[in-house]
Amino acid sequence: MKMKTFLTAMMAITVLYPGNLAAQEEEQEESSPFSAGADFYSSFIWRGSKFGTGPAFQPGITYTAGGFTAGAWGSFDAAGYAETDLYLTYDFDFGLSLGITDYYFPDYSFFDVKDSIGSHAFEAMAGYSIIGFSLSANYVLNRADSAGSVGGDMYFEAGYDFRNVSLFVGAGNGWHTTDGEFMVCNIGLGTSRTIQITDRFSVTATGKIIFNPEQEKLFAVVGFTL
Repeated sequence: MKMKTFLTAMMAITVLYPGNLAAQEEEQEESSPFSAGADFYSSFIWRGSKFGTGPAFQPGITYTAGGFTAGAWGSFDAAGYAETDLYLTYDFDFGLSLGITDYYFPDYSFFDVKDSIGSHAFEAMAGYSIIGFSLSANYVLNRADSAGSVGGDMYFEAGYDFRNVSLFVGAGNGWHTTDGEFMVCNIGLGTSRTIQITDRFSVTATGKIIFNPEQEKLFAVVGFTL
C-alpha cells in the first residue's frame, strides 16, 4: 500500500504539478518550460547491456523550472520491447544533481508493486560534474521481479568530455551484471555532431563504442536526436 501511494504521488508530481507551475510562470517566461524530443538509435544499450532487438525509438518530454526537472522517457522497438520511465531531478548551481527514477515496463500492470511481480524499480541518483568531469552514483530502492531489480542494485560511473569525444567507465551489481556481483560493465567512448537543417531545426548525430568486460561483448551504436 505504501509503495502504491508513493507511485501515485510521483506520477502526480511529474504529470500534474508542472502544469500548475507553468500557469504561475506563464507571464514571466516567453518560452515554454515544456520540451519534447525523440531519439532513434540502432540499438538500445544501457549501462553496458543491450535491451530489446533492433532499432529503438525513444521519445521524451520534460518540464523545467529553475533547477527542477520532471520528465517521462521511453524506449520501444519493433520486436516488442517497451519501457516508460518517470523521473524527477534537481540540479544545483555548483554541479551537484539529485534525483529519482521510476523504471516501468508496460508489459506488466502499472500498479503491480509487490516484490514477486513488481513492474517498477525505483532508483535514487546523485551526480556531480565540473569542467568536463562527471561522477554519478545510483542505488535501486526496491526489489521488483518483473522489472528485474533485486533491491540494493548499485551503479557508479565516471566520465570526461574532451573537445570532440567523451570517455566513460561504469561498474555495478544486481541487474547490471549476469551473476549480480559488482564488476566493471560499461566502458566506452562517444562523439556527437549537430547538423543544422534550418534556422529553427537541427539534428544531433551520436556515435558510441561500448565494451562490457563482464559480458565480454562489444557494441557500436549510432543515433539521431530530434
